Amino acid sequence: MAATSPRLKASTEKSRPSVFWPLAAVIAPLIALLFKLEIEGAENLPREGAYVLAPNHYSESDPLAVALAVWKSGRAPRFMAKESLFRVPVLGWILRVTGMVPVARTSSAASARQTLETTETLVELGRGVIVYPEGSLTRDPRMWPMRGKTGAVRLALAGDIPLVPMAQWGCQAVLPRYGKLKLWPLRRPVRVVIGAPVDLSAFRAEQTPSTSSLVAATDVVMADIAGLLSKIRNEPAPAERWNPADHGQKETGRLEP
Repeated sequence: MAATSPRLKASTEKSRPSVFWPLAAVIAPLIALLFKLEIEGAENLPREGAYVLAPNHYSESDPLAVALAVWKSGRAPRFMAKESLFRVPVLGWILRVTGMVPVARTSSAASARQTLETTETLVELGRGVIVYPEGSLTRDPRMWPMRGKTGAVRLALAGDIPLVPMAQWGCQAVLPRYGKLKLWPLRRPVRVVIGAPVDLSAFRAEQTPSTSSLVAATDVVMADIAGLLSKIRNEPAPAERWNPADHGQKETGRLEP
């Protein structure tokens, strides 16, 4: 079994009083009833400043484990969320006061502008954001990370901020992909590994990265995530990412900027 990361000092954003305190006091214990987290590599999550965290996605319940892992690692968890959710009563208020990042399906030009505005906000406020690079639950039959979308990379490159890969595994025991919730037994083990920031130096030289560069950089990110997951599952990851388009599958649930 891998060693758990040493306890690290919380960041300023976590230690400073905020709406996260009462929310965490209520929600964190509930999540802990479902998942018994083992976190490795928490020191790879920046203590201060902006970052993009890119986890794998294989269960509708894994955002809960990701959020708790980020909180336990000393930072406040903020996700990209569909813009329409911000208009839902109560939920929209919670998303706004916790600093979640809205994303809308837009044209290419508007998307580029939104990416720039988002990164400027992250840098200015010193916040991180969690972006699922797959955009939806993996379609890979064995639940390995599938082909990634370029949203996470575009955010990181536009703001020159670190992109941190994460792999987590075990949430499917509580909620299988497209399956039914299984609450018993409680505290199912979930392993989380946070990797070192992805080396994107080869792609930062371009002032405006081309589509091919963004795709290539995303492939590097997905390879890092798959490598971390391979460590958790103790088996080799597929040499190539599953591409839904190659198998006649429609991709849904897109949440990239």
